[in-house]
Amino acid sequence: MTVGILGGGQLARMIALAGIPLGQEFVVLDPSAEAGAVRLSHLLQGAYDDPALLKKMAQQAAVVTYEFENVPATAAKYLTEHTTIYPPAKALQIAQDRLVEKQHFQSLGIQTAPFAAVDNLDGLKQAMPSIGYPAILKSRCMGYDGKGQVAIKSAEELTDAWHKMQDAPSIVEGFIPFQREVSIIAVRRVNGDTVFYPLSENTHKGGILRIARCISNDPLQTAAENTVLKLMESLDYVGTIALELFDVDGQLIANEFAPRVHNSGHWSIEGSETSQFENHLRAILDLPLGTTQSVGFSAMVNFIGNVPPEASVLAIPHVHLQLYDKSPRKGRKVAHATVRCDDEQRFNDALTTLHELATQFDDS
Repeated sequence: MTVGILGGGQLARMIALAGIPLGQEFVVLDPSAEAGAVRLSHLLQGAYDDPALLKKMAQQAAVVTYEFENVPATAAKYLTEHTTIYPPAKALQIAQDRLVEKQHFQSLGIQTAPFAAVDNLDGLKQAMPSIGYPAILKSRCMGYDGKGQVAIKSAEELTDAWHKMQDAPSIVEGFIPFQREVSIIAVRRVNGDTVFYPLSENTHKGGILRIARCISNDPLQTAAENTVLKLMESLDYVGTIALELFDVDGQLIANEFAPRVHNSGHWSIEGSETSQFENHLRAILDLPLGTTQSVGFSAMVNFIGNVPPEASVLAIPHVHLQLYDKSPRKGRKVAHATVRCDDEQRFNDALTTLHELATQFDDS
């Protein structure tokens, strides 16, 4: 069977790597001939909303998925009408707009930070008495990895913050004094069967994920599962989803969700019985889902801008390296490595060494 993927970067690459052993073939639509998944798929090179290419994808693929959520609405609409596409277009529509996303959370009774829509500087000034300081001004659309976001600490910074947004429709959110950033990854099959991965405890720098650590038996696991299940059911969701959350004194506050496989779940390739990528394919193909039980201790470290020498990475015990076939570039996720070990002390030692090495070569 042929699976179509909108986007040909590292997430598409890892989906394909998980699917090839299952006998799947892949067709990828991406503007770049150098995209990371090209070696593992048939490439349709061009714009994501190119009608001729979308027609070819619909003809070639039994089911289509995507590796990023900013798929043009016209592309999702066409594919919905001409083939099967998962996750559903409704999930895309909501995830693409931070205001709509927050409103959807509220409609489900899922707690969020205080927020307000902002369309101009006067609107920003009017919102701040109820939002308070500090706050974060975010573009409603297209922001990721810390892009399209400005921190605001006082009223004196409002004008400069709005100018940085370049008049883009925005949302301002109150700052959440969290103890941890966590995410839960879940997978829902066509028939409604659902599985959950252990919580990931995430460390960010400059808005970019640096470390995602699998936390088995976390006390907030059940609460996180209940929250993401409510979200999936509201969307009639199929596939892998990631819900990012703040832990505030043992209470979970929703930040955002990603309707796709997610960076914070990369540890599952080595650290789970079934990776998020394989389960995503099983879900959209309506195959039985694999167990998500963790295997020992595991964590993922991103390499940003540069990849350390491969020999240096692989010399660290219990480490597995994933290269994305990307050229070095400031702020770009170019690879990751996972530590996976049965012994907690050796795991912690290896993770510390790996993180220190990643920091040495960081270019963010």
